Amino acid sequence: MAESDDPFSLFATWFAEAERGEPNDPNGMVLATSTPDGRPSARMVLLKGWDTDGFVFYTNLESRKGRELQSNQAVALLFHWKSLRRQVRIEGLAAPVSDAEADAYFVTRPRLSRLGAWASDQSRTLESRGALVAKVAALEVRYAVTEIPRPPHWSGYRVRPELFEFWQDMPFRLHDRTVYARDIDSWRIEKLYP
Repeated sequence: MAESDDPFSLFATWFAEAERGEPNDPNGMVLATSTPDGRPSARMVLLKGWDTDGFVFYTNLESRKGRELQSNQAVALLFHWKSLRRQVRIEGLAAPVSDAEADAYFVTRPRLSRLGAWASDQSRTLESRGALVAKVAALEVRYAVTEIPRPPHWSGYRVRPELFEFWQDMPFRLHDRTVYARDIDSWRIEKLYP
């Protein structure tokens, strides 16, 4: 694996390669949170933006992940690009994005996705699929001629990395693993045994 002093630069290279070569959702990532009593919880989310300040995703703030993030901001992300035989692990702290940033992203979503943000009581019991369809239909009427505003319970988080691990599959399971751990204003770089 080509080394870099900057994990964001290496991520940019790998992510660009994933965008070109990964057939399904190269921006798909596992988000791991934990309950207040320390039980892990993981699910797939989509990366919607990233830069040297962190990695951004959006969610219903009242969902299970939203509630877990409110009680414990320590998270882990995992990108797995199977066709490239690579993965990137990121550990860090999640913080809410600004309302302006959430608003700007929300208006770029397809209309039905914006309606779905209002209709879904994410992570809560759904009495029937018909109930969800009916809520969406009612919202389509409500917002037939007006702009769909961002719901107050829908926003984003930015994960500021404290650790990266770049993993490259190698023959005979002698994988290449490089860890970048944040120091105050630099990155400590280490190799790990596979």
